Amino acid sequence: MALSIDAVRDYCLSKEGTITEELPFGEGVLVYKVEGKMFLLTMLDRRPLSINLKADPEYAIELRERYESVKPGYHQNKKYWNTVVLDDTIPSHVVLTMIDHSYEQVVSGLPKKKRTIVR
Repeated sequence: MALSIDAVRDYCLSKEGTITEELPFGEGVLVYKVEGKMFLLTMLDRRPLSINLKADPEYAIELRERYESVKPGYHQNKKYWNTVVLDDTIPSHVVLTMIDHSYEQVVSGLPKKKRTIVR
């Protein structure tokens, strides 16, 4: 069964550090940030639900080649962002691993002082 928006929300909010849930682009676009930096974006009116996640460039390409429901990031830098359609073709635990990777990519780019707060 595909992850629901509630499951994605709960997982994101369980992460370490200051996690915020925002609507900076309007009512239909939900963004999760760690220490003020975005690690997940979802368009709430899309069905099936899809999420945008940050990835190391090589890993981003690997995921696109492995899973048909992983595409270059919609409206984002396609080198670093993927759009993942939650249509049941990717096991939930794999999607959660992708969310973890996105979070870690963002945390690793934080200034050292903020990184130590998160860990």
